[in-house]
Amino acid sequence: MDTTVMLGHGSGGTMMKRIIDEVFFAAYAGEELLRGDDAAVLPAPAQGERLAFSTDSFVVTPHFFPGGDIGRLAVCGTVNDVATSGATPRYLSCGFVLEEGFPIEDLKRICASMAEVAKEAGVHLVTGDTKVVNRGHGDGVYINTAGIGTLREGVNLGGAQCKPGDKVLVSGTLGDHGITIMSCRESLSFKADLQSDAAPLNHLIAEVLAAAPGTRCFRDPTRGGLASTLNELASQSGTDITVEEDAVPVKSAVQGACDMLGYDVLQVANEGKMVCVVAPEDADAALAAMRANKYGADAAIIGEVSEAQPERGSKVFLRTAFGGTRILDMLVGEQLPRIC
Repeated sequence: MDTTVMLGHGSGGTMMKRIIDEVFFAAYAGEELLRGDDAAVLPAPAQGERLAFSTDSFVVTPHFFPGGDIGRLAVCGTVNDVATSGATPRYLSCGFVLEEGFPIEDLKRICASMAEVAKEAGVHLVTGDTKVVNRGHGDGVYINTAGIGTLREGVNLGGAQCKPGDKVLVSGTLGDHGITIMSCRESLSFKADLQSDAAPLNHLIAEVLAAAPGTRCFRDPTRGGLASTLNELASQSGTDITVEEDAVPVKSAVQGACDMLGYDVLQVANEGKMVCVVAPEDADAALAAMRANKYGADAAIIGEVSEAQPERGSKVFLRTAFGGTRILDMLVGEQLPRIC
C-alpha cells in the first residue's frame, strides 16, 4: 500500500481501486457499498413515511483534535442535521477530496473514526466518491457527507412552529468544540483539558420526541453558535426569544478561554449540542429525556419564546447575570474560521 495519497489515487485506475479496497472498503463497507455500483439501491420508505435529506461539507483544521477528527465531524454533522427534522437517519454518502501527499495512515484513522460513529448512530455508509487534487491545493482532506432518513407520518418539526410561551432548551455545555479547535490551531495551553463535543444526537432527539410530544423543533447550534440558531428560529416563527444568561451551561475553562480571546461563547460553534423548543407543559419531560441520555447530562432550560413587536420585527434577547437585557445578535463575519 502506498504511504501517501498520489494523483493516481484519483485516476479511476488500479491505484484508485486499491485505495478504495484497502482504505474505504476495509474501514466501513457494508453490503450496499461492497457491490461497487455507481448508485446504492435502498429500500423504499414504508407507507406513510417521508424522506429527510441533508448534506454538509467539512474543511476543519487541524484534522485531528481532542474529542474527535474531521471524519467524526462529517458523520455526526449530517446525522444530526437529518435528525433535527424528527427523522431516523438511515444512510450516508461520503465524498473525499484528498490532497496529493496526504498520509494514508491518517486517512485510515479518519475512516476508522467514521465507521465507529456511524455504528453508534445506527447509519450505513452506502456510496461515496474520491477525488485527488495537486499538492498545495487541498489542505490535506475535505469531506462531504449527505444523509437520508425516514420520517414517520404526523411528525412536523421546524422553526416556524415556535409559539409564545414555549420553552427553549439546550442539551449541554456550549462552546466546547470551537474553543478546542482554536486552542489546537493556535497552540494555546489551558489548565483544564478541552475536548470537542462532536457526537451523534439522533438517539437523544428520538428520546425527547417520545417523552415530549409538544416538541416544536430541534436545531444544532454549529457555525454561529447559539446566537445564530436562536435568531434563525425567531425569524422563522415571527417571535422574540429571551435567554437567561445564568441558565446557559458553559464550562468554566471554555468561558475563561472566551474571555481571554475576546469571543462571545454564545457565538462559538458546537458539534454535539442540540437546541430544542417545546410547549411549556412538555419542558420538564423534554429536559428529563435529555439528561437521561449520555450526551445530555448538562441539559438545561435556558429561555422562553414570546410575541414580537410588529414595528421592530423578531429579536433575541439575553437577560444578563447583572439584571440587564441586551440584544443577542447573530455572528457577523467569521469569528472562528474553519472549525467544522
